[in-house]
Amino acid sequence: MVRQGAADRAAGVRLFLMDVDGVLTDGGIIHDAAGVETKRFHVRDGHGIKMLQRAGVPVGIITGRTSEVVAIRARELGIDIVRQGVYDKLAALREILAGTGILPAETAYAGDDIVDLPLLRAVGFSAAPSDAEPYVLDAVHYVSSRAGGKGAVREITEFLLRARGSWDAVTAKYFPGG
Repeated sequence: MVRQGAADRAAGVRLFLMDVDGVLTDGGIIHDAAGVETKRFHVRDGHGIKMLQRAGVPVGIITGRTSEVVAIRARELGIDIVRQGVYDKLAALREILAGTGILPAETAYAGDDIVDLPLLRAVGFSAAPSDAEPYVLDAVHYVSSRAGGKGAVREITEFLLRARGSWDAVTAKYFPGG
């Protein structure tokens, strides 16, 4: 679902931030017998992140939990902005923006739960996976047709790329001859 004005808001995005559990993953947490946590990530979400980075848009993570698995996935994807164990996500956003010089209006955030609402309201473009909490779905500019951890981030990144006019340049090697 795309709210009126969402594409215009997305066109000015210079930074994409997201939650992890319920957005980049399906929200499930698996602990093995030794207490080691694992998560499942979708490769298409990762490719969407890489395409956005190729278009010159930095990508970052702000998550309330702390997990070595998230740190590993962030390194794999070249995500340098990683804030884990964050209690006050809005304060983390302010700190990130202060370090980048990017304005809130030039920032996109994808979240799925009540703790994400302050960020979703503070940024220029907000998005959520289809299985986010109902009050989150009501608050965002864009709702993916896909669930968290099942391609929602890919769909959101494609929307951003198209709105910014970067889609053709970033995907040209995949569609030779136009």
